[in-house]
Amino acid sequence: MKAKPARRDQGTFLYEDLIDQLNPKHPLLQLGKRIPWERFEQEFSPLYSEHGRPAKPIRLMVGLMILKQLENLSDERVIEAWVQNPYYQAFCGETHFQWKFPCDHSDFTYFRRRIGEDGARLIFEVSVDLHGDAAIEREITVDTTVQEKNLTFPTDVKLLTKVIKRCRAIAESEGIRLRRSFRRELLGLLRQRFKSRKIIKRIRTMAGVLIRELERKLPPESLARHEDDLLLFRRVHAQKRTDKNKIYSLHEPDVLCIGKGKEHKKYEFGRKASIAWTKTTGVIVGAMSFKENVFDGHTLPDVLEQVWQITDRSFVANVHFCRNRQ
Repeated sequence: MKAKPARRDQGTFLYEDLIDQLNPKHPLLQLGKRIPWERFEQEFSPLYSEHGRPAKPIRLMVGLMILKQLENLSDERVIEAWVQNPYYQAFCGETHFQWKFPCDHSDFTYFRRRIGEDGARLIFEVSVDLHGDAAIEREITVDTTVQEKNLTFPTDVKLLTKVIKRCRAIAESEGIRLRRSFRRELLGLLRQRFKSRKIIKRIRTMAGVLIRELERKLPPESLARHEDDLLLFRRVHAQKRTDKNKIYSLHEPDVLCIGKGKEHKKYEFGRKASIAWTKTTGVIVGAMSFKENVFDGHTLPDVLEQVWQITDRSFVANVHFCRNRQ
């Protein structure tokens, strides 16, 4: 359900609004005046239902996403900074200083899912339009690199251990009594400093036992609900060291292992991304993420197509591949 309009109390000379107490020349306040917030309201309002609990205001969520990118902050950190910084609050449309967190960090995930790729692109297009003539040049530079995920180095023991724990959680939530939970045995194996092949094989066997038991005991409705998770567990259980398209994380199954030829970092775990910016002014006019580990040069047509759609101009690109960097 869309957020209810905020109450605008009558102003008083005894209690000034937040915007009247701040420096009007601050860059964030100047930027907030130029952003067409009404456009976001018009585009995103149809995505909300007429029933249910009211969601967070659209300007608040869009403003937090912009601040998150401007300051290069995580979802958790931008909320903490919002409470401490009155300029952040005024940028997001608040009229009085707030002492509580504006939302939970999980609301970012729900909002990104709600607006989808088209909504994120709209925010990006508005940011490009704000630069005016500075975003219009004959030449742009395209840089293809790896957008790393916040993952620790993946190992078979770590992934199989997570599979075992997730299987236990599913069994507990569905009220299924497992024949063996392997709690004590798994804890004893993990305490050993060096994980031999025998230990890894035993942990893999334990994961396979729990997966098969869930598939046998889960009711048809529950089995359909957890089908994606079980298929993911099966892939992790069956994959080998030399396999391609391996799973490196359960919560980020689309993560790829990409080698860019860097001397200090042989492999990076994430997604390949391309950034395009104007050659002289340095305004970012294109940004794309790719689901497959394609060659850097093959990403160029898609990036130029996106830049043409956003700026309505064709460009000559100076391409720089990160493979040459060290």
